[in-house]
Amino acid sequence: MTTFTTGTDTLTRDALAVLQPGFAGTTAPDWVRRRLGEGLASVALFGRNVATAEQVTALTAQLRAERDDLLVAIDEESGDVTRLEVRTGSSFPGSHALGAVDDTGLTRRVARELGRRLAGCGVNLNWAPSADVNANPANPVIGVRSFGGDTALVARHTAAYVEGLQSTGVAACTKHFPGHGDTGVDSHHAIPHIDLDTTTLHERELQPFRAAIAAGTRAVMSAHIRVPVLDPDRPATLSSRILTDLLRGELGYQGLIVTDGMEMRAISGTYGLERGVVLAIAAGADAICVGGGLCDEGTVQSLQDALVDAVRSGELPEERLADAAARVRALADWTAGVRRSPAAAAEPEPEIGLTAARRAVTVTRAAGPAPVTGPVYVATFNPAPNIAVGDETPWGAGAELERLLPGSSTGSFTGPDAGDRALRAAAGRRVVAVVRDEHRHPWMRTALDSLLAADPGTVVVEMGVPQSAPRGALHIATHGAARVCGVAAAEAVLAG
Repeated sequence: MTTFTTGTDTLTRDALAVLQPGFAGTTAPDWVRRRLGEGLASVALFGRNVATAEQVTALTAQLRAERDDLLVAIDEESGDVTRLEVRTGSSFPGSHALGAVDDTGLTRRVARELGRRLAGCGVNLNWAPSADVNANPANPVIGVRSFGGDTALVARHTAAYVEGLQSTGVAACTKHFPGHGDTGVDSHHAIPHIDLDTTTLHERELQPFRAAIAAGTRAVMSAHIRVPVLDPDRPATLSSRILTDLLRGELGYQGLIVTDGMEMRAISGTYGLERGVVLAIAAGADAICVGGGLCDEGTVQSLQDALVDAVRSGELPEERLADAAARVRALADWTAGVRRSPAAAAEPEPEIGLTAARRAVTVTRAAGPAPVTGPVYVATFNPAPNIAVGDETPWGAGAELERLLPGSSTGSFTGPDAGDRALRAAAGRRVVAVVRDEHRHPWMRTALDSLLAADPGTVVVEMGVPQSAPRGALHIATHGAARVCGVAAAEAVLAG
């Protein structure tokens, strides 16, 4: 039987405090403002909540008028996963581009500038960086969100990112523990299994998280993945062996543990949303990420009631819920303290994102074909985006090439006949083919085969993980599809 609560007792306030819900709209709904008074301590912003930086600043001010010590979270990895610039593309390259440059000072500066902008908008918890080692090139959900496939590289850049971001008073949330890089399944759709031995787990997957903890990461996000060597029965988000025994006990982590989105089918489709939330808190999670899909008051009420009922039935110890709520409030206190510190006032570096994107570009030239000097046809081969990236954010090099080479035009293609359709659309013009993870999409490889057979002077721009061998008159790897990566790619096309 559902227990309806009044929002005034300690148990109810703790149940609300561990939730990090989303909501609809670009202003604060009445129900969110009311819940803040009842004990809600966090909210999450998604692309649907963002119009401009000024609007986000007004929104967070509106929320903090109800509760000053509020955690405002966002999934702003930059690169391919952006929320602040969801409709334009990010001003910062993503992790894979930073890993390709391999300058930890640059990574720290990029993260600091991102943190400065987030703090300026009133955001104080960022669900980033990804500390996943991209061990499986066919990974459908991590890819360019990872700093790379080398453990030591991922570890040092994860630490640098945490340090840079947190220097501005924005808490980093290092993810996806214990490592989502060696999966062939997207946990938005099902539970991935990672079958590895204990040695590989400790020497590869866990090292970046150790580095993040040593760098002082204030939050860690769990992954909805099953790692049988650690727990054969439950995914990490619901596993006390992984969250409590390993992360808290063996690794000595004392900060906030946040779940990945609980509506993801790996949890909601297997355990149910309410049951999953109770199991996560019982396993050692402190904060529940929910709201990427479900963003209504009814969801908050049902999760609040599920936690209260679990405590009253004895399934969830009240002390565990109280401890989780206390960790949420402690993180809010930390962000407030750093925000008031003079050291958090970072000097603006508005061009650091473009600087980093330019440095990340790798160019391979073939002998013979002439450089690009006139209008081109930009054929963008568009794979289906994963849910983390979404389909709202524009990507590619077409807009910038149209600006730099007047008379150029762009088309988007997908599917088994994409190459033939692109050739017809190009109508004899020189083609710049823009791809994203060619190695993962056979139809994309076939499309490039067609273009290169018709014209060896075709230029190829790879904006995903550059696993396929370079080909074309000019092959440009950007290591990500952020807006600034598109600018850097267009410049490289002209530079030849």
